[in-house]
Amino acid sequence: MQILLTGSSGWLGRFLSPLLRQAGHVPLGLDVAPGPHTDVVGSVADAPLVRRLFADHRFDGVIHAAALHKPDIARYPRQAFVDVNVTGTLNLLEAAVAHGASRFVFTSTTSLMITQAIRAETAPAAVWLDETSGPLQPRNIYGVTKRTAEELARLFHADHGLPVIVLRTARFFPEEDDTHDHLAGENMKANEFLHRRLTVEDCARAHLAALEKAPAIGFGLYVVSAPTPFDRAEAARLKTDAPAVIARHFPDAARLYAARGWSLPASIGRVYDAAAIERDLGFRCRTDFAAVLAALRANRPLPFAHDPAYTSPMLRS
Repeated sequence: MQILLTGSSGWLGRFLSPLLRQAGHVPLGLDVAPGPHTDVVGSVADAPLVRRLFADHRFDGVIHAAALHKPDIARYPRQAFVDVNVTGTLNLLEAAVAHGASRFVFTSTTSLMITQAIRAETAPAAVWLDETSGPLQPRNIYGVTKRTAEELARLFHADHGLPVIVLRTARFFPEEDDTHDHLAGENMKANEFLHRRLTVEDCARAHLAALEKAPAIGFGLYVVSAPTPFDRAEAARLKTDAPAVIARHFPDAARLYAARGWSLPASIGRVYDAAAIERDLGFRCRTDFAAVLAALRANRPLPFAHDPAYTSPMLRS
C-alpha cells in the first residue's frame, strides 16, 4: 500500500519507515525536519500541502505520528500545539476521506490519561489505567490537543466510516526524563518496563499491526505498553511495597539490580494495562521486564535504547 507517514524524521519514524518497507508497503515520509526517511519537508498544519500530497499519491493509508510533544511545551506557545496536533490531524482526516483512504492510524499518548492527582500519586493504591479509564482530564496543552485529535478521529469514523485506530503509546523516548532525575536513566527506563514503557521497535510493530487490522476493527483505541506482570489485586501493595510484589514475580530481580548498583521502585503509583490490543489485534510487545532481567542475568546489552544526548530533529535542523 501507498502510506503517508507523518513524523518520519522523528524517533518513531526512523524505525517505522523501514518496517513498512519490509512489510511491502511504500511509505512517503512527511516531516518539518529533513531526515533519511523524509521525502517531503513540510507541516501537517499546511492544509494545501496535505491536499496536494493526497492528490498526487492517492494514499491507501495514513500513519499520523507527527506532533508537538510534552518537552516542546517549554519551546512553543499553546497555539502551535493546536495548529500541529489538532488542525494538522483534521487536515489529514479530511484529505483521507476526500481521497478514499482505507485506513488511518493515529499515534496518541498515555500522557493524556494522567490527571494531576494521578501524577502526584495521591491514591492509596496504584491506579490501573486502560481504555476505560476516566474521566480524562489532561494536565497540559500536549494532552489536551492529543485528546482533541483522538475525538476528531472518532468523529471521522462515525461520520464517514473511515477505519481508524488510535494508539495511546506509553513511554519509548531514548533521552533522559525531563521531569524526574532521581535515578540514572537506564535504571529508570528498566523500572518502567514493569508498568509504563515499551521499546521504540515494539511501538513501530504496534503501528504496523494497527495498519493491517484497521478495516476489520472499524474504530479502535488501545493502550500500547509492555505487558505488566502485575494484576489489579496487587494494586494496593504496589503502592506501599513494590519491591515485595516484584520479588514475588521475579525472585532474583533485587540481586541483579544490586550487582549493577540500581534500585527497584519503592512504590508504583500507576500501571498501564495493554491487554486490549493483544485481545483485539493480536499484538504483544516483545520486550518486557523479564527481557530486561534476562539481559542483566546474561550480562548482555540492555534491550532498550538509552541516549542522553538525543535531541529532536526539529532542534537539529
